[in-house]
Amino acid sequence: MKNLRFLFAVSILASATMAFAQNGETGKKVEAYYFHFTQRCETCLAVEASAKENLEVLYPEQVKSGNITFQSINLNDKSSKPIAKKLNVPGQSLLLVQGDKQVNITNEAFLYARPNPDKFKAIMKEKVDGLLK
Repeated sequence: MKNLRFLFAVSILASATMAFAQNGETGKKVEAYYFHFTQRCETCLAVEASAKENLEVLYPEQVKSGNITFQSINLNDKSSKPIAKKLNVPGQSLLLVQGDKQVNITNEAFLYARPNPDKFKAIMKEKVDGLLK
């Protein structure tokens, strides 16, 4: 019976350790989603490219480890419907998601991605850092 309890305790500890290792030191994963339609203008393309690049530049280790991810999702594809519904996305959007927290930075992205990319980068850093706390 003692061996069984010991094995149970070890398996719980191993599971917790694996979860900790997968999610990094903070234990939090941030997922960035850019929802778009098939036809896109230059600003739409700039938002996607800038958002992805900002994450890669600001958080290279977290992106490499998978603790920060970026996904571009075409709303015209039927396969995108479940995630769009889950996140309550009615149309073109740039969302930062961490667990049950969701930060919509669509307006900022479209305002600054092309004319002021440094400001857009600073906004993304502020929002992602807020989720990682």
